[in-house]
Amino acid sequence: MSDSSWGAPPQAGQAGYWGSTDGGPAQGAAPAGPAYDGALAPQHGSPYPSLSQNPEPMPDSPQPAPAPQKKSAGRDLSSAIGVGVGLGAVIIASLFVVKAVFVGVIAVAVVVGLWELTSRLRERKEINAPLVPLAVGGAAMVIAGYARGAEGAWIAMALTALAVLVWRMTQPPENYLKDVTAGVFAAFYVPFLATFVALLLTAHDGAWRVLTFLILTVVSDTGAYAVGWRFGKKKLAPRISPGKTREGLVGAVLFAMVAGALCMRFLIDDGAWWQGLLLGLAVAVSATLGDLGESMIKRDLGIKDMGTLLPGHGGIMDRLDSLLPTAPVVWLLMVAFVGS
Repeated sequence: MSDSSWGAPPQAGQAGYWGSTDGGPAQGAAPAGPAYDGALAPQHGSPYPSLSQNPEPMPDSPQPAPAPQKKSAGRDLSSAIGVGVGLGAVIIASLFVVKAVFVGVIAVAVVVGLWELTSRLRERKEINAPLVPLAVGGAAMVIAGYARGAEGAWIAMALTALAVLVWRMTQPPENYLKDVTAGVFAAFYVPFLATFVALLLTAHDGAWRVLTFLILTVVSDTGAYAVGWRFGKKKLAPRISPGKTREGLVGAVLFAMVAGALCMRFLIDDGAWWQGLLLGLAVAVSATLGDLGESMIKRDLGIKDMGTLLPGHGGIMDRLDSLLPTAPVVWLLMVAFVGS
């Protein structure tokens, strides 16, 4: 976002500019004297009316400077904060009470996200990606990843793609290739990437790994917003997302690296602060790319948000855009740093 400009003030010496900044009479100023005291009323018998009786401005008189416009966050922040706190409470409670419940939360988010994505594809592009096999296969993918690890997730992904191809055969052949291509893309983009959150959860300190993943992604987004809103001037990708700035990206990196060092040091078993720095850097980059990726999709579809389910946020997919591509990055680095 950029600051709104102020109107240029009139210059002293300009015709019609009454008053002077240096204490002397300006060009075009009325002569001093009792006849021009107060509202510049004329002496008795003067043929010229009082300026106070003529509300119309002179042609050359300066226009008042417009009031500065305040920066806008672009969304209802009170609603956004309230919804964010509520979602965070549900996630934290399920994460540390019963892991299986948190897996169910992931599966529900995946199904809703698939519904939003396929609905927008159908409305804006007339692409009919089959929702039923995607929803069933997506939920199965998350559960298989938690129960059987990466191998189970890959098998569920392959079976979901096959189910999409077969399900679409029950309809006319027109646009078959377009529909199944979109379906396989949706299966990979939403449930398969989300499965890596379930894979994080399978470790002995899985709840803390998931919490670290969530904290770093949220902190990265917050740093990008705060720094970009206050200092952002240079656009990062103006054709994709005009609101994002290079300064915002720097803020995301710095915030995420600090948070990463703290999380790896205090939350993850056998973690080191320098690992957290690298993890935070990777999260900031992946979260930004994920946000830009979904912005690209929404621009192609000609929409602002994927849905309206979450007041102040948009839809579920509008909240998953940074999380989905970040999940495999965090899982991979966690395995490399502290094992699975």
